[in-house]
Amino acid sequence: MAIRLQGKRALVTGGSDGIGLAIAEAFAREGAHLLIVGRDAGKLETARRTMARQDRGVAIETLSADLATSAGIDAVGSRVRQSDRPLDILVNNAGVAYLVPFETVSAEQFQNSFALNVTAAFFVTQRLLPHLSAGASIINISSYFANKMIPKRPSSLYSLSKGALNSLTKSLAFELGPRGIRVNAIAPGTIDTAMRRKSIVNLPAEAQAELKAYVERSYPLGRIGRPSDVAGMAVHLASDEAAWTSGGIFAVDGGYTAG
Repeated sequence: MAIRLQGKRALVTGGSDGIGLAIAEAFAREGAHLLIVGRDAGKLETARRTMARQDRGVAIETLSADLATSAGIDAVGSRVRQSDRPLDILVNNAGVAYLVPFETVSAEQFQNSFALNVTAAFFVTQRLLPHLSAGASIINISSYFANKMIPKRPSSLYSLSKGALNSLTKSLAFELGPRGIRVNAIAPGTIDTAMRRKSIVNLPAEAQAELKAYVERSYPLGRIGRPSDVAGMAVHLASDEAAWTSGGIFAVDGGYTAG
């Protein structure tokens, strides 16, 4: 079986755990050299050591940066600029989910949600644009919440931010297409990550039970997703297999949004 990302250079934000880590691990297996960005230096180092032990002959670097701040975005730009070769793959995965009732959303939550879910993707991409190779692939990690909701799981703020990310994906596909740069988004369904577990832990027990039952009966494939389910689509979109694919919002949700 061919190694699909052999020698390519990839940057993954929010890459120290969850979906981002699964994508980084999949990229490494396919031969990509990695720069993983996250806020927690300890988690980044753990991820780097784990992948390094697999000894796949790829370079694995990490950068601790808070992409909700201009300083964090500047740090990413500076690190990539120091390299002697272009960046082939950019995955904008860093994000936050405030699943709280509309009437209780605070200004701080609103600002932080957009800072990570929208502003970071916008300005990281803008900052790295001069360093992207011809034929580069940009992958934004969106959510099914941009288009479909779950009863009793309030998502006005999260849905708003992911809808904005989808619009950014489509507009950049048009703007950057003439440069040979492809821009796509993956919209996962419910994925078993630490962020998901944190988002529901404060729900009342009854609401948690209702949510579990709803998920189990609503997904045609009968389960919620795993981070590796999203990583498989990311590898495809990053590879030359998707050389004529741009502007798409790809549902990876076990069939949930099909109905």
